[in-house]
Amino acid sequence: MAEPRILIIDDDPVLRLLFEKTLRRQGYQVSVAADGAEGLAQAQALCPELIICDWMMPTLDGLGVCRQVKADPNLALTFFILLTARDSMDDRVEGLDTGADEFLSKPVDLSELRARVRAGLRLHRLSRDLQAQKQLLEAELARAADYVRSLLPDPLAPTAGLGSGLSTHWRFVPSAQLGGDCFSYHWLDPERFAVYLLDVSGHGVGAALLSASVMNLLRSRSLLADFYAPDQVLAGLNQAFPMSSNNDLYFTLWYGVIDLKQWQITYSSGGHPPAILLSEAQEPTLLRTVGLPIGMLPEAQYTSAVQALPSVGRLYLFSDGIYELADDTDDIWGLPSFTQALAASDAGAAEPGQVLDQVIAQVYAYQASEHLADDLSLLQVCLDRR
Repeated sequence: MAEPRILIIDDDPVLRLLFEKTLRRQGYQVSVAADGAEGLAQAQALCPELIICDWMMPTLDGLGVCRQVKADPNLALTFFILLTARDSMDDRVEGLDTGADEFLSKPVDLSELRARVRAGLRLHRLSRDLQAQKQLLEAELARAADYVRSLLPDPLAPTAGLGSGLSTHWRFVPSAQLGGDCFSYHWLDPERFAVYLLDVSGHGVGAALLSASVMNLLRSRSLLADFYAPDQVLAGLNQAFPMSSNNDLYFTLWYGVIDLKQWQITYSSGGHPPAILLSEAQEPTLLRTVGLPIGMLPEAQYTSAVQALPSVGRLYLFSDGIYELADDTDDIWGLPSFTQALAASDAGAAEPGQVLDQVIAQVYAYQASEHLADDLSLLQVCLDRR
């Protein structure tokens, strides 16, 4: 393995020579620069593990060099030692705020110089290793996120026959952390259509894997339950996924079955936000039943409810990440405000997909940030019996 590279930046030729010889004897690769501009150019070319830089230099001083070094992604991990005769606390605070990692006071004791360099190189190696682990973890999380995204269904377009009045659209916006949102839908038979959305507590690979496991079980209909009876589906999942077997993770779920002949939906929810049914003829209808999140208690009970569907309308399923948002004053948007915004967008948008885009735009506008604290899932089922 190559010896560490050290760059010395100082306008004092005697000090440069002394430091260079001292550190070369320690087996390091040493380069020198006579001023800040030359030192910055060498730093960018060599990418040294450690820089020793004088604070007081003409044109570009040590703080200026440090600031530019730390702003360069290729040099951000370089350990930066400021060489200075300024010993006041304010000066050291200024240096640390600029990005300096360590200080050496003039006149320099060579034993201290060697010790500071050894310590700095150890910290650099640690930072480099942590950065590599972070990149590896981010790559793993990205692959897990891609897998979760691959589970999401294709939009359903209207077709001829009994299901001609049914179509779906959705939007999924993952948060910065890997989350546990997932949703899907499928035909149970030519007359009945199942639709569901779940949200696992917590973040990370564990939440994503639990979400994927539940989704695959529902799609394959491998659960010991009557998939036409939403309350039985939730009860079966509650027995299959206890918190004690899933690292104390639980999940909320909304599950519904649309009957195209009866033109009604049977549904059940376990700790999940209500689905919202919209039509031109009535106020928003919130579809919810009482039930604990899935996996929380083995003895939890679930019930189903039935709702007649409007001749023309839209059903919306979503996770709580879409309305549990805080603005810059920490006020929460909340379910009532979200429902009003959804209804207004639904009434005014010409195309179904426009509703989803308008609501998500309002989410970002409300929280005034590009970063979501939680996954955002919004599923739209368009209903048309004409």
